[in-house]
Amino acid sequence: MNDRMFEKLVREAVEDLPREFKDALLNIEIVIEDFPSPDMLEEYGMEPPLLGLYEGTPLTERELGEVGMPDKITIYKGELLRMGLKGRELVEEIRITVLHEIGHYFGLDDDQMEEMGY
Repeated sequence: MNDRMFEKLVREAVEDLPREFKDALLNIEIVIEDFPSPDMLEEYGMEPPLLGLYEGTPLTERELGEVGMPDKITIYKGELLRMGLKGRELVEEIRITVLHEIGHYFGLDDDQMEEMGY
């Protein structure tokens, strides 16, 4: 899958959010990288494969009106492609990864999102 198509699928996952969630995505950047660096994995105490990463302060932990540096969601294209999924399965895994990281932005933890299917 080329970069342009992958970016389109990430963008569509965000665009498909219900309006109230999409409108609440403020001061956040969504980027695509091939793979997480070994230093980043070590810093966060994570093991490969890491499909996505949210960096920032979840909305539920912010003070009213608090504005800081933009939050960041990174989607790791190389890790997703390395899974060997094709067609609709790959599209669905990209969507789930994007929604999972957006869930962290809204303050959901991994257990809560797993219960929701993300």
